[in-house]
Amino acid sequence: MKKVLSIAGSDCSGGAGIEADLKTFAAHGVYGMSVIVSVVAENTVRVIDIQNVAPDMIEKQIDAVFEDIGADAVKIGMLSQSNCMEAVARKLNEYKPKNVVVDPVMVAKNGCPLMQPDSMSTLVHKILPLADLLTPNIPEAEKISGICISSISDMERAAEQIAGRGAKAVLVKGGHASGDAVDVLFDGRCFTHFSAKRINTKNTHGTGCTYSSAIASNLALGFSLEEAVSRAKKYVTTAIRHSLQIGKGCGPTHHFYDLYRSRLEKEDNLK
Repeated sequence: MKKVLSIAGSDCSGGAGIEADLKTFAAHGVYGMSVIVSVVAENTVRVIDIQNVAPDMIEKQIDAVFEDIGADAVKIGMLSQSNCMEAVARKLNEYKPKNVVVDPVMVAKNGCPLMQPDSMSTLVHKILPLADLLTPNIPEAEKISGICISSISDMERAAEQIAGRGAKAVLVKGGHASGDAVDVLFDGRCFTHFSAKRINTKNTHGTGCTYSSAIASNLALGFSLEEAVSRAKKYVTTAIRHSLQIGKGCGPTHHFYDLYRSRLEKEDNLK
């Protein structure tokens, strides 16, 4: 079985972060592992508080995984401050894993900040060079690239500029734009667009975590970058289409919809 590691924050409400990553790994049939860098007290409405794990403990968690089990892909999510980023960078430079997917989480779905503003320079200089694929949404891509994005051509320019800062490939996600949800992949040479009809729902908590984890899972399974993104796009679109009305705010996506549907179809056939 292929093995995928998530290095991210823990979301106690289960919709995003480590919890969403592990659900996504399981849905793809890969063995999921986690390194928790922050504990986030949040729900579908707000972030109540964040407590960061000490950098030394982050490094020891990474050591524990790589000295024994290893990983076929690594997904990096929320890294709230510079010393967390530096700890992760030190260890990944030591172990040099393949298929590193970085989701530069900056703000929660409810608008609460998850990354300290003064950590941007560390993100760019320490984490971006680790990324085989960086997956910013439009606001994140604007902050990293310095480009105001209002069109697909702007997304392409931002992706190219970010790649020039160290990421091997960049996927700028169009979920914050209007019209169809178009994502732009720049692989260092050419652009590929991935489009899906926009789904009218507020229940999109954890979509970025889910999408990046699905890409990491598919890379671990041996698919090319373009195919991994294509498969992940279809997966996250299904998860959003069948999202769950849980909580009073932005509910989570349905990570196991296809699995549950398959089980129900089998049960119907047995009747």
